[in-house]
Amino acid sequence: MKKRFLWPLAIFIVLVGFLAVGLKRDPSLVPSPLVGKPAPVFDLPQLDATARFAPKDLQGQVWIFNVWASWCVACREEHPVLVALSREKLVPLVGLNYKDQPADAKLWLERHGNPYTLSAVDADGRVGIDYGVYGVPETYVIDKAGVIRFKQIGPVTREVLDEKIRPLLKELQR
Repeated sequence: MKKRFLWPLAIFIVLVGFLAVGLKRDPSLVPSPLVGKPAPVFDLPQLDATARFAPKDLQGQVWIFNVWASWCVACREEHPVLVALSREKLVPLVGLNYKDQPADAKLWLERHGNPYTLSAVDADGRVGIDYGVYGVPETYVIDKAGVIRFKQIGPVTREVLDEKIRPLLKELQR
């Protein structure tokens, strides 16, 4: 009879072990199945409503694609890093305003500065789904052939920019 009770206890201990290991992992290191594959295609209006944007517009260029929203608290954390990066004019920095109100997004950029070459509007979040967005912010580096080479889940920090993104940009621009 005692053996009958040991099996549930053993299963419980194994499950707790898996949970403990999972909790120690960094969620920003979740591998993306899109890295190494062509960036999903789309055609969206730009935030300033003067034109539309599709990734094919930047074919032949290395560029950064940053998913952001005015309601996103973590976007405020990364914003100064993106503003500084945009001043360097290394590559086009394209924003994807995700599930946001255009008026709120425009006001947010006026208050905090606009680092984007342009910002496309993903009002219903369908493009974000195609890119596998877990939550905002997320950032992608896309090469000259339109292939995703890097994905950052969460804010781009100075460390991520200096240690991962800049070296990759230099490599891809050769």
